[in-house]
Amino acid sequence: MSALTGLLRKEAYHILRDRRTLAVIVLLPVVQVVLFGFAIRTDVRDVRIIVVDPLPDATTLSLRARLAASGVFRVVTVLPGADELDGIFQRGEATEAIVFEPRFGERLAQGLPARIQLITDGTDPNSASVRQNYAMALIGAWDRERSPARGAVRIEPRTRLRFNPTAESSNLFVPGLMAFVLTIISSLMTAISLTREKESGTMEALLVSPLRPWQIIGGKVAPYLAIGLVSMTAIVVEARLVFHVPLRGSYLLLLAEGLLFILVSLALGMLISARTSSQRVAMLGALVGTMLPTLLLSGFIFPIESMPRLLRWVSYIVPARWFVTIARGIMLKGIGIVYLWEPTLILIGMAAVLLTLAVRSFDVRLE
Repeated sequence: MSALTGLLRKEAYHILRDRRTLAVIVLLPVVQVVLFGFAIRTDVRDVRIIVVDPLPDATTLSLRARLAASGVFRVVTVLPGADELDGIFQRGEATEAIVFEPRFGERLAQGLPARIQLITDGTDPNSASVRQNYAMALIGAWDRERSPARGAVRIEPRTRLRFNPTAESSNLFVPGLMAFVLTIISSLMTAISLTREKESGTMEALLVSPLRPWQIIGGKVAPYLAIGLVSMTAIVVEARLVFHVPLRGSYLLLLAEGLLFILVSLALGMLISARTSSQRVAMLGALVGTMLPTLLLSGFIFPIESMPRLLRWVSYIVPARWFVTIARGIMLKGIGIVYLWEPTLILIGMAAVLLTLAVRSFDVRLE
């Protein structure tokens, strides 16, 4: 009994002495509750919608006004034709489009059926289904208010899913899983392994060697970079052969973007290890700083549009958000660098900043 008491006292002493560990242990449950509480949303908000209205009239203007006033849809643009829809969907500027047939209001006034088409970005089939249901319910309510008499001619809505017509959930999760797996291999394993070098004393020997800090960092992370590339190739092969996820774009571009994301994750893991002194703190720091944001704030599982504004702003600094966008764009939409230049530049900027901070952290430790 006395031995057990002594062990408990020793462990409590180590935890209380390490202020960083204590701070992470205390703050981790709070961060988890806040992130899960606000990020896990099944409802859909701020749906960016395109309206294609070839011949606007009082009827179409009334329905467009109902969409804008619903609090769910945000009309981003109104087009006279559907020719530009492909480019807008591929750039991710909108997630849904409502297309009126020509002379929509005139046909209703004449007692003829009027057709309306709902085109939805199906890369996230769960959210796409909810968005379509919202739109169908709103159109149905507006139609009933317009012609309450039973047997009156109704609108004939038709729905279409782009990029994922069969609504396969694997098409949503597999590209996101790629980001999650690469984060574990790159950030978490790098942070733990470099911190283990500190605890064993071998890192101090390297820091006083003729090697420069960037050379030490390069030598330590190169194996994880190779492991990340092999893992990414294995994920893509498994996605194609097992889950039948399409790869409509360039595999070489996907590999290059994956290499860039691995570099960002490695830099983040190195920065965490440079700022921590034990594997325990490094593991908790990597959990809070990389894995939780990748799960909750990247759009991997939960749509970012449904989150509070503050979390949407925070998601801009989560590298996985941009890589998930890139991976889904290449695999499901078949788009190239012409449409992906913005998230690519953001990842390049993140890699440059994090690598600079990591190298400087090792410089300070050497001094």
